[in-house]
Amino acid sequence: MKTKHWMILIAATIAAGVCAPAINAQTGTGDVRTAVGKVVTSLRQKLQNFSGQPTEAVFAGELAEFDKIIAANPKAPADELAEVLVMKSRFYAEVLTDFDKAEALVKRIKTDYPTSQAAAHVDDMLKQLKQLREIQATRAALQPGKVFPDFSVTDIAGKPLTVSQFKGKVVLIDFWATWCPPCVAEIPNVLAAYQKYHDKGFEIIGISLDRDKDALLKYVEQQKMPWPQYFEGDNPQNTLSEKYGVETIPTTYLLDAEGKIVTTDLRGNDLEQQLEKLLAK
Repeated sequence: MKTKHWMILIAATIAAGVCAPAINAQTGTGDVRTAVGKVVTSLRQKLQNFSGQPTEAVFAGELAEFDKIIAANPKAPADELAEVLVMKSRFYAEVLTDFDKAEALVKRIKTDYPTSQAAAHVDDMLKQLKQLREIQATRAALQPGKVFPDFSVTDIAGKPLTVSQFKGKVVLIDFWATWCPPCVAEIPNVLAAYQKYHDKGFEIIGISLDRDKDALLKYVEQQKMPWPQYFEGDNPQNTLSEKYGVETIPTTYLLDAEGKIVTTDLRGNDLEQQLEKLLAK
């Protein structure tokens, strides 16, 4: 998903100048944009045909082309050259997850092209890279066998809510929303599992990405969902979905009695099958 996001962003930049001002007779010759377009096309083709974990070595030729573009166009407008560094930085961050090199490239913008529009946004870009680094670290920790990182929030009933309060229980952490059709379609299965296994030690924590709290409260009441729910809209600047790198919903984590991740994104009867195994121990 990250790779797709990067390619869409760069394609939009090349086509419409989202990050950089449009090139015209007054601001440049178009050589930089044309050259970058060729590199992006090459990257897109290689990514589409690539399987496995992307590495710098695989894309070394294309990454070197970014540097050649800058070297070959020393008199190009600062905005255009700065955007070459922005693109290269984003590729390092979002595809290769090499945040050290991504940050170094962003810092070069302020040093090499201080008059560019991008230079005015360097601090913001560095903050975004820091957030991406933290999300990546969290994702690395959210693997089967690892303890799910705890959180401390207040649920929609005004009560404290943490993962650790359910220590000794099997817990399903469910990122969902009432506006999400696949989430809503899965609720009957989750309800059935809760009713069948709750007395045996099964708990659920709902984390709602709803935009309308009233809609969430109404739905929970209508569906008679008794487990605690956290509404992310109560703290939009520091959401749990961002903290745990959730990109799509429903996203679920099934934890054992020690708080370790057993598996993720169970659907249908798969949840009950896992609960049967865990609660039989």
